[in-house]
Amino acid sequence: MNKKHSTLLKVLLALFALNSISLYLYFSAGHHNNHQHLAQNHRDTTVESFPGIVPHRGPHLSKPWPIIPSYLPWSLTPNVDLKSCEAYFGNGFTRVADVLSAKAAVRSGSSWFRCHYSGTLRSSVCEGGKIRMDPEKIKMSRGGEKLEDVIGRNEEEELPEFQDGAFEVEGEGGARLKKTKLVGEEYLDEFLPVGDVLRHTMRELVRSIVVVGENDFTCQEWVEEPTLLVTRYEYANLFHTVTDWYSAYVSSRVTGLPNRPHVVFVDGHCETQLEDTWKALFSSLRFAKNFSGPVCFRHAVLSPLGYETPLFKGLTEDINCHGASAQDLWQSPDDKKTARLSEFGEMIRIAFGFPVNRHHAEKAASGHNVLFVRREDYLAHPRHKGKVESRLSNEQEVFDSLQRWASNHLQCKVNLINGLFAHMTMKEQVQAIQDASVIIGAHGAGLTHIVSATPNTVILELISSFFRRPHFQLIAQWKGLQYHAINLDGSHAKPGVVIDKLNKIMRSLGC
Repeated sequence: MNKKHSTLLKVLLALFALNSISLYLYFSAGHHNNHQHLAQNHRDTTVESFPGIVPHRGPHLSKPWPIIPSYLPWSLTPNVDLKSCEAYFGNGFTRVADVLSAKAAVRSGSSWFRCHYSGTLRSSVCEGGKIRMDPEKIKMSRGGEKLEDVIGRNEEEELPEFQDGAFEVEGEGGARLKKTKLVGEEYLDEFLPVGDVLRHTMRELVRSIVVVGENDFTCQEWVEEPTLLVTRYEYANLFHTVTDWYSAYVSSRVTGLPNRPHVVFVDGHCETQLEDTWKALFSSLRFAKNFSGPVCFRHAVLSPLGYETPLFKGLTEDINCHGASAQDLWQSPDDKKTARLSEFGEMIRIAFGFPVNRHHAEKAASGHNVLFVRREDYLAHPRHKGKVESRLSNEQEVFDSLQRWASNHLQCKVNLINGLFAHMTMKEQVQAIQDASVIIGAHGAGLTHIVSATPNTVILELISSFFRRPHFQLIAQWKGLQYHAINLDGSHAKPGVVIDKLNKIMRSLGC
């Protein structure tokens, strides 16, 4: 009997040891499960899994990735078609160029750096390990101030100007290594082209990176967990901020981060309400100038500008994609369909603690919410006068008419929601979008929230003849939402026409 117990104990110990080794290998390889081992000298390279590029030290403070129903794997597929939806909205960053070898960095303890280039978007997600930032060498305002404290501040003061050495990496070659630029203009033109951006701050950031020796690489503070470095332009505008959120999300997935990264704004903009969503989506938020001295990042990811996302590029180039469910695409892949915007929208809702498995029938049980997104006067940024340009001159008249229509709608219960977003928190705005069966509004940045709308939500846009732009028609198309538009003569809407269109929409919802 003792012999049997002894044998059983040995088996259990062996199984425990095997399980421990498996867990170790899983987590040590976790960071770069989508990544490839890369060669030196800026060569484009192909796949070889390389675990342990970024050894983590200290406690884990980052938020885990949630379970997202529309999630599809982001692993790199080298033969992604340049005009496919995955190339635009997912991982089309198929060309990878190593500047400082990751393998050499693990061997020597030096820095590593590489860029993942998308020929479709003509931009790169760059990343590196052991990167030093010196805020004193970045000329810009402090950032994060109260809006009322910086009224009238010039935008140029808020945009970063990088001196050489604003960012540094440690090269191989000993303590007395001669200081050199990390990359030259040829590399920048190939992997970080200016394109249509008048001032490409992320390209300028990479241009400032200097390679130094071990003795010159000193830090007052280390950030141990993966961190996104983000520079923003139109930071107070919801549409442009959504492009920044999407770029940051894609960068996190393309680089295979095991948890949600921390975010550092490398700009000097004041605080806005939109930062609530940055904080919800990612693990923490900080401004570069808030560091008291040089800071080193174990792993930094450089997020492309929002102007380089498909959400913005689709305004000027034809992105022939349509939204579909992740389940359908998993079973029947289609280059002309995508679930990536649905995945991103679900990420936003989960980040605020909302359920993502609610269906249209559940909404209808308590009546259909018709959300009217209003345009209100508010102070957006230091140069703003507080007046919002009207896109619907008789907005109040239309809203009052819809109130009477909703209260007299006998076929089913209709709740007209007054979408005064300027007076709502970001969480309240996302909830109003999630709970809506129909979203109606004049063309304006507030409609960008439809990126978080649930399947079967119907969009009705009132379009002034002065503002006929495809922003929200495209987002609806890329999410697979039903979209309707009423093109106005000028900026005045006839309430009867709006109500007729709504009646048809409600009938299509079985109401």
